[in-house]
Amino acid sequence: MPRPPRSLREAGAALAGLSAVFLFEMLDNSILNVALPTIGRELSASTTELQWVTGAYAVVFGGLMLALGALADRVGRRRVMLVGLVLLGVASLATALVTTAEQLIAVRAAMGVAAAMTTPGSLALAFRLFDDDGLRVRATTLISTVGLVGLGIGPTAGGFVLAFAPWQVLLLANAPIAALAYIGVRRGIPVDRADELHRDPVDSAGALLGTATIVLALVTPTLFVDAGAASPLPWLTTAAAVVTAVLFVVRERSARHPLLDLALVARPLVASGLAFKAAAGLATAGLAYLATLQLQLDWRWTPAQAALGMLPQVVVLIAGGALIGPLVKRVGLDKAARLSAGAVVCGLAVYGLLGRFGYAWVAVALVLVAAGIRVVGVVAGTNVMRGLPADRTTIGAALVDTASEVTTGIGIAVSGTVLAVVFTGDIATSHWSTDQTAEFHAAITWAGLALTVLAAALVGWGISRARRATADE
Repeated sequence: MPRPPRSLREAGAALAGLSAVFLFEMLDNSILNVALPTIGRELSASTTELQWVTGAYAVVFGGLMLALGALADRVGRRRVMLVGLVLLGVASLATALVTTAEQLIAVRAAMGVAAAMTTPGSLALAFRLFDDDGLRVRATTLISTVGLVGLGIGPTAGGFVLAFAPWQVLLLANAPIAALAYIGVRRGIPVDRADELHRDPVDSAGALLGTATIVLALVTPTLFVDAGAASPLPWLTTAAAVVTAVLFVVRERSARHPLLDLALVARPLVASGLAFKAAAGLATAGLAYLATLQLQLDWRWTPAQAALGMLPQVVVLIAGGALIGPLVKRVGLDKAARLSAGAVVCGLAVYGLLGRFGYAWVAVALVLVAAGIRVVGVVAGTNVMRGLPADRTTIGAALVDTASEVTTGIGIAVSGTVLAVVFTGDIATSHWSTDQTAEFHAAITWAGLALTVLAAALVGWGISRARRATADE
């Protein structure tokens, strides 16, 4: 067996590859949001189609992550990641051939499959790369920081690129990222050892039921808008989502080798961490989707101006990392979790109630949400890992990512559905009537408040479970 690296520099190739994997996950949706109005006009996309340009990626990613993570634990994390990176590169290059919204949605779904094959393994492979806990922490911090920088600069970089290049460039950029990741992982990560892989059979029935539940739950709001409440289709989809969810729970409780041990998810620290991460994903996706449309379609800002408008979020996401350690040291992990999660809810409330009255309120909302998710991103993962057995940290990483991606899809679905219900006509048209402007203002208010209520419910649940964990100690 090769000797484990004794420094980050020795593992430079591997860390570059794993960082590129995480960069793709965090950069992908954030960089695309700023291009949605342009995509809508050029592809003549409806409001629902525009919603699914971003939502398809989140639905597929969130739905397949646990299943593909379980597969990787059995056939090899490195092998699955390399296949996923090839798929990512091919799907990214296919963007150049896109001429319709439906084709773009299909490309985004393929990217979601690639993300589900690569992202859960990135932190797990980094952990196994070293045999020293100090190096593991530093490597994980490096990879996470690269990804978060991608999340922060995505809208700004996307806006400036759109000033002189077509929107396809934003997705074509994933191809060189995938190539860098492939080279780094292939050269720097050793082949999985047989004793590190599971021999238990894959819970295929549980994987199918879990994926079906997530997809049906996220498709239902769109069907209510497209077909109407009088149609039986959305109601049948809702019933199917409930049935598959019940069957998934029954299957996981009775299976000899379940895909997901529900007893682990029910642990107080695990439940609280997942709830906080879910609230952060919901807020990030929903606010970015609404604010981007508001800046460009309502206020008629150019993509470059909209990119500048997102700078407060970028600054907080990048610079806020220096404050995490001192905050946790001063108030403790649990209180830091409550404060940061509360900031996320307050930011959504500010946007929903006051965002339509001027950019200053939008900036305040962006800062509050960014400050909250900067801390929650660390605290949530820490809580999940603290609450799991030492031999279940891989499934813990997959759970954290799944919670974030599922609620990302929900955030986009809620925002897009409210806009589709309230706004009449083509949202991407060059000129709105007075009535359409009023409808849009009402839509972002209701969408913002709906996101606030959902995030507050998740945060409240997370706080109650964290207090339960403290009481149990």
